[in-house]
Amino acid sequence: MKPNGSSSSSSSPSLTSPIIEHKAFARIGLLGNPSDVYYGRTISLNIQNFWATVRLQPSSDLQILPHPTHDLVQFTSISHLVNRLENEGYYGGVRLLMATCKVFKTDCKEQGIHLHDGNFSLSYDTNIPRQTGLSGSSAIVCATFSCLLDFYKVRDKIAVEIRPQLILNAEKELGIVAGLQDRVAQVYGGLLYMDFNKESMDKYGHGDYTQLDTSLLPPLYLIYAENPSDSGKVHSAVRQRWLDGDEFIVSSMEEVANLALEGKTALLEKDYAKLATLMNRNFDLRRRMFGDAALGSLNIEMVEVARRVGAASKFTGSGGAVVAFCPDGPSQVELLSDACKKAGFSILPVKVVPSLLNEIDIRSQSSKNA
Repeated sequence: MKPNGSSSSSSSPSLTSPIIEHKAFARIGLLGNPSDVYYGRTISLNIQNFWATVRLQPSSDLQILPHPTHDLVQFTSISHLVNRLENEGYYGGVRLLMATCKVFKTDCKEQGIHLHDGNFSLSYDTNIPRQTGLSGSSAIVCATFSCLLDFYKVRDKIAVEIRPQLILNAEKELGIVAGLQDRVAQVYGGLLYMDFNKESMDKYGHGDYTQLDTSLLPPLYLIYAENPSDSGKVHSAVRQRWLDGDEFIVSSMEEVANLALEGKTALLEKDYAKLATLMNRNFDLRRRMFGDAALGSLNIEMVEVARRVGAASKFTGSGGAVVAFCPDGPSQVELLSDACKKAGFSILPVKVVPSLLNEIDIRSQSSKNA
C-alpha cells in the first residue's frame, strides 16, 4: 500500500451520486494448489460462468443489507429453518461485507489514507455455488473492496498487489482458512501465474504475479456437485505437519508447486499433453497428502468420473468442483458430459474472464511488479 496523507477528494458524495457496482468472478485453480499456503506456485483463472455482485449506493446512514435468500431470517416453519441450516449453514454474506469494511477502514487509517465522511448502503448477490472450491466468499469480499475503493476514490493509493492480502484479512476476521491464490486471481482477472516464494512474501508482503494470455488455454470443463463439501476444513492437519517439518508433506508440497512452474512452460508452448499429465499429478499428490477421508468420496468420484473417460481432472480448489481437460477432443467431451449426467454431476464449458485491471490499477502497482 502506498501511504498518502490525504485524499485528493475529501468531500463526501451526495445522496444522488451514481450507484457503484462491481463483479468478482469464480476462480479455478488449474495447477499448484494448495501450495499457495506453503510458499509455493499456482496457476489460476477467473471464469465468467459464476460471479458475485456488490452494489454500493450513497445513503444518509451506513447500511449493510441482508440478501433475501442467503441471509434468510424468516421461515415458514421450524422444519424449514432446520433444512435451511443443514443445506446452507449458518452464515450468509452480511458478515463478509462488514468484515471488508472493517479491514478497509483500519488499513487506510494505518497507512494515513484520508477517507471522507459519506455513508452508503451495501448489498450483494451471487450465483457461485456454495462450498464448491470456486472462491464464493472471497468473490463477495473482492467486489465489496472494489466498491469501497471507488466510493472513497482511493484506487490509486492502494497498490493492486496488496489488495489480495487485505481481502484475505477480511476473511481471516471470520475464521476462514485460505491462502492468497484466490484473492490474487479475483483482483487481477484473466489467467495468472503466481509465485509465493518466501523471500518475496517476507520482503514485500506479496508474491510475484504474471498475467498470461488466456488464448494459451485449451478448452476446459467445470464439473461440480449440488451436494458440496466444506472446503474450509481440509487444510488443518496437513498444515500442522508442514509446520512441524514433516519430510513427506514438505517434499510433496514442493512438487505440487513445481507443477505450476512446469505448467506455465506447457501453456506457453501449448503442450497440452503435458498439461493433462500435470493436472492429474496435482490431484494425485493432494490425495496422498490429505487422504481420502479429508477429500470426501463425492469429490473423489467427480475426479474419477472424468478419468474413466480419459480426461485429465483435478479439484478447482479444496473440493466440491473439478476442472477437466479432454485431450482427445469433442468425442471425449461428449463421453465426459454423458458420464457426468449419469453420475448426477453438473458440467459446463469454462468461459475465461479477461484481465480486470484498469489503467489506475496498473499505475498503482509497485515498481517491483510494474
